[in-house]
Amino acid sequence: MSSQHTVVRLLDAFDDPACAPNTWDVLLPQGDTDVVFLTSSWQHAWWDVFGRGRLLLLFVERDNRPIALAPLFSDCGMVFFVGSGGSDYLDFVGDIGESDVLTALLRAAQRHTPDFVGFRFFHVPDSSRTGDRLQAVADQLGLVCFDEGNLPAPALDLRDDASAQAAPNKKSLRRHTNALSRLGTVTVRHLRDAPAIREQLAAFFSQHVARWTETPYPSLFLDPQQRAFYEHMTEAGCRAGWLRFCRIDVNGAPVAFHLGSCYKGRYLWYKPTFDVELAKYSPGEVLLRHLLLAAIDEGAHTFDFGLGDELFKQRFASHTPRVRTWGLYPRGQRWVVF
Repeated sequence: MSSQHTVVRLLDAFDDPACAPNTWDVLLPQGDTDVVFLTSSWQHAWWDVFGRGRLLLLFVERDNRPIALAPLFSDCGMVFFVGSGGSDYLDFVGDIGESDVLTALLRAAQRHTPDFVGFRFFHVPDSSRTGDRLQAVADQLGLVCFDEGNLPAPALDLRDDASAQAAPNKKSLRRHTNALSRLGTVTVRHLRDAPAIREQLAAFFSQHVARWTETPYPSLFLDPQQRAFYEHMTEAGCRAGWLRFCRIDVNGAPVAFHLGSCYKGRYLWYKPTFDVELAKYSPGEVLLRHLLLAAIDEGAHTFDFGLGDELFKQRFASHTPRVRTWGLYPRGQRWVVF
């Protein structure tokens, strides 16, 4: 146990002064995972729409100095990261390097969950030391730690000039771009202003619904809660400066949309859609080309394809990191909770 004095406090809400955006923004890069899904703007928007059970926003101070945050919630006895569902990468916020910090956080979460069943931490990047740390402290807490599976998250390193220039100029992308242009005038708009993006959301949602109607996977935008989240995210992301929205038109009619982000040089492919009636012209590939060009123009160091190993991602990715789900349960008990 460190000789320094560590205190864990349960905060009432995201608007608690202790976790003001300026404090959160200072803590986030001190941890192993600094991504858009862990920003205060994303986390707050997610909780406002999807929050359920009890918010466990745990704030750690050492000798009166903020060192970490654990944005958690409990539901039916299970404890999860805020953002579990729709967030590609999750982790603790700030420095949990000292074992007593993580132990204190998990004990506090247990203490505030009277019907405690276990922890389930989704989508922790393998590049983070959190997995190793969870395994190291589990026994102290009377818990057993399980690796509950992993997912690929392909990405393209744009710091290699040759790769960065080659990606948007692949023959297939140029061929599809030329084919689409033969239908008429192609216009590409990249938007960052909330009022301008708000005007596009209804068309974006409708196109996504139509795109997935004839597949086994209905659009998430059939759910009013998902639409509400994207509306909240638009406002929050534009205020914070990381939201990116793209619309591609042919003769003034939308053929493709994308809503994603660029956060600290990481350009994220998050929610694309295209006009299914024009599928033979591959507007999705045209969209990808223009997003790659936008990322390069913005000076991004990484084009992040997000979760999933679809073939088109593998065509462009230079590496494939993985995210992992960790479960911690009392000895002799393991619940499978989704």
